[in-house]
Amino acid sequence: MRPDQSFRWPIEASCKAVVEVVQDGQPHRMQDELAQETPIALEFNGVSHVVMLATPQDLEDFALGFAISEGIVDHVSQVYDIELESGPDGITAQIDIAAENFVSLKEKRRNMTGRTGCGLCGTENLTQVVRQMPSLPASHAKLEAGSIEAALKDLRQHQILQQSTGATHAAAWFDMHGAFMLMREDVGRHNALDKLIGAGLRSGRQDWREGMLIITSRASMEMVQKTIIAGFHFLVAISAPTSLAVQLAQEHGLCLIGFARPGKWTIYSHAEKMQLAEQTCINSLSGGKKYGYR
Repeated sequence: MRPDQSFRWPIEASCKAVVEVVQDGQPHRMQDELAQETPIALEFNGVSHVVMLATPQDLEDFALGFAISEGIVDHVSQVYDIELESGPDGITAQIDIAAENFVSLKEKRRNMTGRTGCGLCGTENLTQVVRQMPSLPASHAKLEAGSIEAALKDLRQHQILQQSTGATHAAAWFDMHGAFMLMREDVGRHNALDKLIGAGLRSGRQDWREGMLIITSRASMEMVQKTIIAGFHFLVAISAPTSLAVQLAQEHGLCLIGFARPGKWTIYSHAEKMQLAEQTCINSLSGGKKYGYR
């Protein structure tokens, strides 16, 4: 059954709903707030490329961040315009990119239909999973443990949508001292990171790429890949990384931290980039090594 053609999907982050809350066996009617989950079609030069389910806020950031992190464009200057159009089936982001980038996109085009933040749906062969990309440039900057501690303690208060709905991930940028810089939220973890990358690039700040990215999810291979493409040397995840994420981080010079909580976290790659007062090397059961900080 097709939707009413006069209907337009709202470009809002959340909506209200009347729910029944059962406590101690007694039902109570209350008003709740739900995170919006909306089909977002990304079109490049008039050609549909992918449909994602995402929170319909900061969509210009999302479109730019996706274009950069997926290698569709290499620089902000190659994105000429982004227009949003809401219709009965969802919201379309119409992205106008440079002709040479569009030609390249057509050659390697994937027709993906994504679940919430699913980054590999529709990938045609194994060689497309891990893209070729340069390693991070050498850097002498070291991140102090106290900076991570400060950032983790400060993180939650900036998750406005999560506090009201309980249904969203966040990706945040903190500087080398642990000071909050920028955050984006979305029902999908990949989407949140793409939004943050787009927002950072659109801000035009000279210090973008300095500091750390913190994500409120696991660190999958694609989250690591997007972080490296964005140019950051430090990725801090609230949950665990995957084996491929650790391998990719090690190969490309990214300091990857997982299980991050105030007071304790685990460094999985390039611990030498951290300035730690005390460092203990722990041999794992598999014979590898990881560094724990307490």
